[in-house]
Amino acid sequence: MLIREDALSHWMNNFYGYGSWDANVWFVAFEESGGDLPEDVAERINYFLKEHPQKKPALCDIRALYQQVGARLEGPRAKKFATLYDHRFGKGAVTHGGWKNLIAFSFGIRNRKLPDLSAYQKTKFVQPAAHQEALITLYPLPAPHNHAWYYSWLDIPQLSFLKSRKGYQEKVFPQRMQTILKNIDSHKPGVVVMFGMNAIAEIKKSVLDFFPDAGFKTAKAVKLVTPQYHWADLNGTRLVITTQVPTLRHNRVETGFDWFAFGKEVAGTRRQP
Repeated sequence: MLIREDALSHWMNNFYGYGSWDANVWFVAFEESGGDLPEDVAERINYFLKEHPQKKPALCDIRALYQQVGARLEGPRAKKFATLYDHRFGKGAVTHGGWKNLIAFSFGIRNRKLPDLSAYQKTKFVQPAAHQEALITLYPLPAPHNHAWYYSWLDIPQLSFLKSRKGYQEKVFPQRMQTILKNIDSHKPGVVVMFGMNAIAEIKKSVLDFFPDAGFKTAKAVKLVTPQYHWADLNGTRLVITTQVPTLRHNRVETGFDWFAFGKEVAGTRRQP
């Protein structure tokens, strides 16, 4: 399946993730996994162009999009799941190692008892109508966990910056940050958590350029409990930025944290609007 220039450009300019801008808790990931096969990319971007043709920043229904994307898994799971929807939301769905911790954070910040994480993932996580969580990507293109860059083979002169990951990131970062910050300002979510981030200084500068009255503070890590993070209050929204991800690094337990406790800590210190 060929990747069409119109669909790819539309995705990069307008796709910002899943859920609703009116959600109370926004999770901003560095990028979404995937993208190691052209079919994986094409199925995502073609669906998005068809369902969200307007040229404006959009969050979409993750369950609807995942129904259009083949699972393409390896090993014993290969024959169990036909689509990403089956893999994450179907009857035999596999609990996502990162999403379960984002769900825990969402409940911690509301000081509510944890639900059955698998059941919540299947039915409620980032449901647009629920307005509980949004899952946003700082960078729009899906990329595999091994950090390989599979877009360099695209022969699209108008998108020549895709020849390298660095060129792509430098090209899209300013507009992506501006759009996210504009939506924070207009929708005023309770909390925005940017996780797995690098270039923290550049992110903070973008925030302070947009919200000049904000000031960042740093919270130290508590081993196996809460990660180190930077935070600032933006007119009632608590912005949290951390390099940590809600999954174990290299499957080592010492790289993990209690994201329910993380949510409770942020809730306990957040200034209410």
